[in-house]
Amino acid sequence: MPSNLSLLQQLSDEIGKVVLGKEQQIKQALCCLLAGGHLLVDDLPGVGKTTLSQAFARVTGLDYRRVQFTSDLLPADVLGVSVFDRNTNAFHFHPGPIFTQFLLVDEINRASPKTQSALLEAMAEGQVTTEGETRPLPEPFFVMATQNPWFQSGTFPLPESQLDRFLMRISLGYPDERSERQLLEGGDPRRHLQALRPLLDTEKLLALRAEVSDVEARGSVISYLQRLIAFTRQDAQFAFGLSTRAALALLQCAKAWAMLSGRDYLLPDDVQAVLQPVAAHRLQASAEHRGDGSDLVAHLLAQVPVLG
Repeated sequence: MPSNLSLLQQLSDEIGKVVLGKEQQIKQALCCLLAGGHLLVDDLPGVGKTTLSQAFARVTGLDYRRVQFTSDLLPADVLGVSVFDRNTNAFHFHPGPIFTQFLLVDEINRASPKTQSALLEAMAEGQVTTEGETRPLPEPFFVMATQNPWFQSGTFPLPESQLDRFLMRISLGYPDERSERQLLEGGDPRRHLQALRPLLDTEKLLALRAEVSDVEARGSVISYLQRLIAFTRQDAQFAFGLSTRAALALLQCAKAWAMLSGRDYLLPDDVQAVLQPVAAHRLQASAEHRGDGSDLVAHLLAQVPVLG
């Protein structure tokens, strides 16, 4: 674990060279990658969402493709299409950009729901079914999607089924004064992307993911996690409770957070640290109550005791 902790810190530091002042968000994104899920970065345009994904692609050494989602994008533009070859008198499948290890879906909510739904099978099962044939995706397969705020023109809200495919959702926010000064004095950070060093490869990333699964989850921490999940299903402030998939996501992310903290066992603090990015986009307030997912997570943490 100590050697891995050093490597993980190097990864964070390397990404931090171009994504300044966002150490917490970088750690959350690494947590999502190690936990084997997909990441949604939800924020205003121009705060560094795309730069974050490009930096991650560079340091992880994974095959990287980017798709700009627009209103006229079709599912075949993402998945691929069969083209007739006159020489062989047969159709041949031309894979779309989804057949990669690291896929950036830029501005996912600018595409129509039909095109958004093209990602569902890929994100849940690591495969794509087109024209009656199922094709596996590369391993690992990681989607990092950016999303503009719902109130901006030309956006289509992501349905609950699509949001649930994202293990975590984070926001970058505006930089602090010191980091913004560094940006202004150092120039566009995207110019420095090419200088980032690949610190991982496919084999090492898969090994790290296996170690995350081996992090010990003691009974008392599992009980605390279950109480959190049960509270969302029983309390009147929640329109509906967290699913079993969400419970598994919370546990896996907590294990990854523990590993990033240099431990091979879970603490309640790990569950609390990842609850916001894992659960907020999965929660809605009931009709009788107000508040967004962040408010509901705060209510959840305040009401559920660590010790049962």
